[in-house]
Amino acid sequence: MQSSDLGNREQGKIWHRKPAPAAQQGVIVNIIHSATGYHSKTIRFLNVAFDNSGDSLLAGDHQGNIYVFDLTGNRFILVQRTMQACTALAFNLRRKTEYLVALADYSIKCFDTDTKELVSWMRGHDSSVSSISVHGSGRYAITTSSDTAQFWDLDTFQRKRKLNVHQSVGIQKVFFLPLSNTIISCFKDNSIFAWECDTLQCKYQLPTPIEGSVLHYKVFAVTRDGRVLVTGGKSNHLHVWCLESKQLLRIIQMPTKVRAVRHLEFLPDNFDGGSNQVLGVLSQDNIMRFINIQTCKILFDIGSHEEGISAVTISPNGRYIASVMENGSLNIYSVQALTQEVNKPPAPLVKVVEDLSKGKLGASKLTMRVMSGRSERPWKSKGTKTQTRVLKPQVNSSLENKENELPDGLNKKRLQALLKGFGEYPAKYRMFVWRALLQLPENHLAFSSLIDKGIHSAFVHLKDEYPMKSRKLLRVLQRTLSALAHWSAIFGETPYIPLLAFPFVKLFQNNQLICFEVAATVIVNWCQHWFEYFPNPPVNILSMVENILAHHDKELLQHLINYNVTSQLYAWPLLETLFSEVLTREEWLKVFDNIFSNHPSYFLMMVAAYIICSRSPLLHCNQTEDFEYFFHHRNNLDINVVIKEAYHLMEATPADIHPKRMLDDFIPLTKGQYPVFNKYPKFIVDYQTQERERIRQDEIEYLRERQLVHEIEAKAIQRKVEDEAWYRKQELLHKAEEQRRKILLQEEEKLTDQRQRLAAVKRELKVKELQLLDAARRRFLKHQQDQRQMELKRLDDEIARKVSMRERETAATVQDVEVRQMELESQRQLFEQQLVKDQEAVTQEVKGEIDASQRRADLEEHLVQRLIEIDRDEDRKAQVLAEESLAKADQKCIDTDWRIQALYKQRCDDLDREAHYEEIAKLLHDNREKEAELLKAMKAEEDKRWEELTEKRAHLESEQLAATALDAQRKQFLEDEMNDAIELSEKPCFLQDLKFQQVREEAQPKSGYVCLNDFSTTESSANFSLDRRREDLECRERELMAEVRELRQKLTSQARATYPLPHFPDTKWAT
Repeated sequence: MQSSDLGNREQGKIWHRKPAPAAQQGVIVNIIHSATGYHSKTIRFLNVAFDNSGDSLLAGDHQGNIYVFDLTGNRFILVQRTMQACTALAFNLRRKTEYLVALADYSIKCFDTDTKELVSWMRGHDSSVSSISVHGSGRYAITTSSDTAQFWDLDTFQRKRKLNVHQSVGIQKVFFLPLSNTIISCFKDNSIFAWECDTLQCKYQLPTPIEGSVLHYKVFAVTRDGRVLVTGGKSNHLHVWCLESKQLLRIIQMPTKVRAVRHLEFLPDNFDGGSNQVLGVLSQDNIMRFINIQTCKILFDIGSHEEGISAVTISPNGRYIASVMENGSLNIYSVQALTQEVNKPPAPLVKVVEDLSKGKLGASKLTMRVMSGRSERPWKSKGTKTQTRVLKPQVNSSLENKENELPDGLNKKRLQALLKGFGEYPAKYRMFVWRALLQLPENHLAFSSLIDKGIHSAFVHLKDEYPMKSRKLLRVLQRTLSALAHWSAIFGETPYIPLLAFPFVKLFQNNQLICFEVAATVIVNWCQHWFEYFPNPPVNILSMVENILAHHDKELLQHLINYNVTSQLYAWPLLETLFSEVLTREEWLKVFDNIFSNHPSYFLMMVAAYIICSRSPLLHCNQTEDFEYFFHHRNNLDINVVIKEAYHLMEATPADIHPKRMLDDFIPLTKGQYPVFNKYPKFIVDYQTQERERIRQDEIEYLRERQLVHEIEAKAIQRKVEDEAWYRKQELLHKAEEQRRKILLQEEEKLTDQRQRLAAVKRELKVKELQLLDAARRRFLKHQQDQRQMELKRLDDEIARKVSMRERETAATVQDVEVRQMELESQRQLFEQQLVKDQEAVTQEVKGEIDASQRRADLEEHLVQRLIEIDRDEDRKAQVLAEESLAKADQKCIDTDWRIQALYKQRCDDLDREAHYEEIAKLLHDNREKEAELLKAMKAEEDKRWEELTEKRAHLESEQLAATALDAQRKQFLEDEMNDAIELSEKPCFLQDLKFQQVREEAQPKSGYVCLNDFSTTESSANFSLDRRREDLECRERELMAEVRELRQKLTSQARATYPLPHFPDTKWAT
């Protein structure tokens, strides 16, 4: 491994012989940048970046030097000095010679490597830029900081868009995807978004990882084809995302010694088509391990615990790896050498047997390889210390040389000679020289004890007296002043101490110990005798300045005296502010380079020199305000002339008025403990301290009392407000109560109206319901009447038809006996069919009775439910219920009478069939008597109906039994006496009369049955007057019975007139 030191060279060769990287380490060259001088040190590299070809490398160090390394041409060149550290680099722009540099002042600059000129200066970030991503075309760039990301057009160097996020979220990184117009933004809450480059519209968002695998994303890497994204953070897990499917492919777990991932980057391969498989993982142990994301195996690694890596980048062609080491050097690795072992072919299967005798000669010959005699600079490891050789002065050196010797090998005389030659110390060594000149002891323990005492009471409200934009600067100033006040009480009472210490606080704000010791050293040596006339300005010191001015420029002093301008006006502002109000930063540093390098009296000579060099504008001033303004603001003076004039005054001032006679030589602060500072009137300070403490206590008591008064006043006001609120609340409550009462009254009236309207609606609905029920009842009665009329019409038609048929049969019998015999036979068959129909009618009647009993049971159940509901309004519906029960009983009695009449008629018919035809007239007369009895029974008393119903049910059962027995007897008789049917056919008149009577008896119970067992009829008739219904029924029944009697009489008279009654033998009929 070769090592190359850039030194002070601006260009040259990177290596002096062709590099041959070792197979194990793979390092081509190690590049360091050491600064030569009295104390040599290494300038650390911070960032590196390759160009698009991968053969040129851009590197920046912490001093702002930008180098370009041409690895192919073996040349390096210093292309820019930015004078401040760079935080990010980009070397892959469209114009090959241009590159972007992000600097520590939050700006981004574009330089040209050929002309070394500034191309553009881009501002807009409020924090450090962490990364720069350039589009594949080189026309656009995205710069990312912790709070924002900005999108730049590199053709015009104008900002196109800006991405702002909430401070609690924060941005991790925003970059372009390769080979696409997609921008990936990654935030600190692990959310990842993809944006369209042209329209900046959100394309998609990657989903949240599964539970148990969430890690805080810090670093990201994308393959060259832009399809796979790998993320890592404070864990040893890596998340592999597929950007095409927006899914998490896998989670890779690194070895346990990897606790956090600092950087990720894919290793390009010319033969994988952009789908890179080898990933470089830089972990917290500063070792970069290269793994295969498919097989999850470690292929090789670079770096070690002794030679750790802080930053790394890989060339686009995959040939080189550039890494910034922890010691600040730059290593260039050869990927080919690192992958030599990985790509090594397998061992051959064929082994050749060798002759040992030939091998002995080769083994006995020693081969020596001459190595380069150039000494290599050893690297400083963490565990070792660099030995420093200290040159000791000679024993016989003079006392003067001993006084001029300073720590760290510096010599005061040589420094003064250097200062006189250049006018100032080098900027990068100034702080080092000051610390040597002031001989700071760096008493850490003593300073810590002062800091631990906290903020001094005199500087608690420092921000009110001296408001500052930088809170850090205010905090450091407050701590430094408090430490000075705890060191000596006078500094807590001196009003100009903040003005005196502020320049050093601003200069050493990052090292408070040095800041305090510099301020203390200045007070002890250059502020001698300042506090003897406290609280007044140091009159003795001001008198020294006035004496010097009187000796060297009497005219100017006389002009100041003429306008009553004393030394407190023209000298004291310069002293108490240490020239910080009248000089710029560079001028002030140059002045104090000379003040610290000379006797403390030079400070007063510097004040007198500043006044003398300003004589021309001062002589033109004639007002006190002009003089005050002049000594409190910056003026157009050449500070070098003032410094030379101060040196002239040091030499030309007589000894009797020279401040050197009154001021002591420089005395550094003691080591271990700081010296006691008591060169001030202690009684005045103590008195002021006591007075201040008394005033503070009085103020505290006053504030306490005022706070108490305010509290009492606030309580009184609060109580008054509460009382007023309570009264207002009570008034509002009364008003609300009155309003509610009115509302309730209105609501009650509305409710009453609504109830009345509801009752009216209910009445209307009830009337409509009754009307509907009445209409339904009337419609049903009309339907029954229509049915009965249709039945009567059908009977008339049947009678007419049978009469005509009987006439035809009689005529046929007279004409032809044989036809009569056939007709008798057909009549017999017709009678058999009629008997079958009668039997079926009986069966249907039995089924009807069973159904009727079931319906009656259902009706009774329904009546029970109705009775339960009616009990709630029992008084109102008692009469209706009684009428309903009476109507039901009446209807059932009518039904029972009809059925008894039907059975009785059936029995009479059976008896009539058994008797001779000559008894038909008597049976008809009996039938008319029974019908008269039925009409009389229907008009019986209502209180006897239920008893009659029970008796008639029992009688019905007995009649049913008798009818069953007669049926069986008739069937048997019909089989035995079938031949007697011929005689019956000779008397059709009686037969038709008998059939008519049978049909009528069958029809009447059916109509009554339907009327009694219909639920809708019973339910609907409950709300009508039972007397009215009974009268209607009785009227209709009387009319029907009268019509039936008239019809029978007509038929009988016609039959008797047409056919005389013949004599038939006794015949029995069975139904």
